[in-house]
Amino acid sequence: MAAPEGFHIQDGRCVVVFAYDVGASIQIEEAEQLITATKERGRIKRKRPAPEYFDYHPPPLRITQELEPVSLGTHQTLRAVETVLYDFGAIMVTYQIPLAGPFASLLPLSEALYENSQLLEGAHRHVQSLLKTLGPAVEKPDLSAFVEDYAIFHIFSTQPALDLSQFLLQYGAFLSQILRCESQPLSEQEIRDATATQVTFGKQDLTLIDWNAALMIGQEMDDVQAVLEFVNVELVERRFLDHQLDEALDEAYGTLTRENRNRFRWPGTLDANLRRIARLQMDSAMLFERVTNTLKLFGDQYLARVYRLASQRFHLQSWDTSILRKLNTLDNLYEKMAGQTGNRRMEILEWIIIILIAISILLPFIPGFPGY
Repeated sequence: MAAPEGFHIQDGRCVVVFAYDVGASIQIEEAEQLITATKERGRIKRKRPAPEYFDYHPPPLRITQELEPVSLGTHQTLRAVETVLYDFGAIMVTYQIPLAGPFASLLPLSEALYENSQLLEGAHRHVQSLLKTLGPAVEKPDLSAFVEDYAIFHIFSTQPALDLSQFLLQYGAFLSQILRCESQPLSEQEIRDATATQVTFGKQDLTLIDWNAALMIGQEMDDVQAVLEFVNVELVERRFLDHQLDEALDEAYGTLTRENRNRFRWPGTLDANLRRIARLQMDSAMLFERVTNTLKLFGDQYLARVYRLASQRFHLQSWDTSILRKLNTLDNLYEKMAGQTGNRRMEILEWIIIILIAISILLPFIPGFPGY
């Protein structure tokens, strides 16, 4: 199946997302006071009826600033770059690229966007600069090495208009190359996998979701885009949290084995280790809870379906299972360390009692000791 040569994009855009973990939390109200650029509290612009409780809780802070455009072959990013701050310590940077011209031009753009060093370095510098501005508004600031990048191709209109009922059947092979950033034709199995996750609301819209990119066709789909962006933020937070738990488990296990080898310990050393492990447990559990409860989609069945499909595509459930298992393992190690601490205290008390009894027995035999 060849590229849709006869179709031209009249209006469209490509949104490139970079998501980072930057600290334990961000005080959104304080950050809003520190930022002088154009800003607003981010709420999902929904076009379909939905209950009032469907939205972010709490809403993130969206900032619009101007950066130098980046050239990507025949395309170029806009100067306006949007940055979104989430209260659980995440920052998302989004570049926008106008789309117009042959539909086939999406493939070279997709290839150019894959791990693009200019955009990656530019987004990283931008976040570093923003952290300096935010200062005390970020608790425990630490820009993580983990980053999630994602491209969302949004086609508003084409000439001639697309027949979406047949579009995927006719051009599925080409669309899968765009989603997978592959210049070479893909196998039938890969094509089916790349285009398997699709969702529609009406007859004039279509969303294809893959692990590296998404393609949206239709008008007024900002809410779908917002969900896809947030799922990427969730993914980078889960990756960061999983890595943080790995380090916590290594530290807890190392402490436990060292304590088993060393017979002598200064009083309080185990207490300090217990406090450190307990703090890691609390920080990890709180981050997991805040990330998974920020976006409320219970009132919109369509967006809930978009979120569920994107979550499945990004394997968020597998990340959750891994995180919960590691939290449980860390809890077991904490209990073992707490048990060791209690046993050691009992041993010390027993030795103190033995020494006091021995002293009371020996005192009568000491010549000249007062009272004897």
